[in-house]
Amino acid sequence: MKYTCTLIAVRNIEKAKQFYHDVLGLEVVADFGANVTLTGGIALQTADTWKGFIHKQDEEIVFGNNACELYFEEDDMDNFVAKLNIIKGIEYIHPLFEHSWGQRVVRFYDLDKHIIEVGENMNIVVKRFIETGLSIEETANRMGVPVDYVRSCST
Repeated sequence: MKYTCTLIAVRNIEKAKQFYHDVLGLEVVADFGANVTLTGGIALQTADTWKGFIHKQDEEIVFGNNACELYFEEDDMDNFVAKLNIIKGIEYIHPLFEHSWGQRVVRFYDLDKHIIEVGENMNIVVKRFIETGLSIEETANRMGVPVDYVRSCST
């Protein structure tokens, strides 16, 4: 068996395609109308056809349940956040902040209230700490990760 992608139901597939392109830079790999595959392993499905696929035609699709998120990593968080801040209509869950292990992240909703997290690439976090003068061992301690992990990120 092989994992292929994550599929999310959306209210308006055209607006969703545009959002994922404009905000996250994802491109359309395949467009079948009611189902669209994007780069990065994400597929969009119209909510109406999704209800039929799961045999729940008479039930409502619940958006905004905060039970999961789509996670992305970014090498240049400052530029990404600057770009995000000029896009109208972004509903933030929280602005950019730094986790205890040093990774900077921002979370926001897409148009259908799916949570999107964009986190700083962990290799960049390691390099940032080393550039501030921390040793490999100090960086591992600061991040709460094994020294071998820091070594693998810093090479």
